Amino acid sequence: MVHVVTGGAGFIGSHLVNALIQRGQEVVVFDNLVRGRLSHLERAIESGYCVFVETDCSDFAAFRCAAQAALADRGGEAIWHLAANSDIPAGVADPNIDLRDTFMTTFNSLLIMRELDISQIHFASSSAVYGDFGELAITEQSAPYKPISNYGAMKLASEAQISAALEAYGKKASIFRFPNVVGAPATHGVIYDFVHKLKADPSRLDVLGNGLQQKAYLHVTELIDAMLFIAENGTEKVNIFNIGPKDAGISVRQIAEYVRDAVSPAAQITYGASDRGWVGDVPRFRYAIERLQQLGWQPSMDSEAAVRRAVHEISRDAA
Repeated sequence: MVHVVTGGAGFIGSHLVNALIQRGQEVVVFDNLVRGRLSHLERAIESGYCVFVETDCSDFAAFRCAAQAALADRGGEAIWHLAANSDIPAGVADPNIDLRDTFMTTFNSLLIMRELDISQIHFASSSAVYGDFGELAITEQSAPYKPISNYGAMKLASEAQISAALEAYGKKASIFRFPNVVGAPATHGVIYDFVHKLKADPSRLDVLGNGLQQKAYLHVTELIDAMLFIAENGTEKVNIFNIGPKDAGISVRQIAEYVRDAVSPAAQITYGASDRGWVGDVPRFRYAIERLQQLGWQPSMDSEAAVRRAVHEISRDAA
């Protein structure tokens, strides 16, 4: 029995693939390589435990053909669905992007799950499903959900579709509501953007927004640990959990200063006037993870430690 990972050549997906292999699992990865990179999977493929198939999971005919071929002589244990649009501003500019890459990839993964009789699906959702709760600590029961980006709306729609599908087929689903995830090999995100801006112009760093945005950050290694823990220990048919650190987060100003100090200490940082970096950006965000703690998982790093580690990793990779 193998584990299917959609979007497995991406930043988080490649970490998940390596973690599954370390646990002795065989993995089949489906990725269109728009954001993912095959180089992220080199060691996994060399191990003999990972098969990579380039395909677009939003194209059901192509995905179905690829999945049937890859799993023809072996059954699927679970689908880990990570394929999605990760460029939130792009999804605001063109809503079709998130409909196609965030929702339809989920819808198609559920069809594959049914056709190939795969019993479990584990889904990478997002804090973006909640919308803007200001200073309130957000729990899994916080309502009403009012996502302010197309990305968040399509993640929420995906959650609903998974819940509905599990009534008809499949045995178990995990829905992981991610915070901001940092680490290497990054392909996007605030730290990645700041590092590459300073590499292009070491004299200045332009920050979108006033820098007072404050959010929780989790290092990718801890995220993967939590995902695997929930998949193994969740006792409900549909298990929904916030994943994050225990603290209230750090500001974009702090992150900008950490990156400047690591990459170009003499650079001048300039800020915008808005309280958010782009349309759909939630400026302040507090995550409650008591439900996950009660299940038995605890993070070891706070937001500052996760960001500092990621700044070191991403600036090192960009050198």
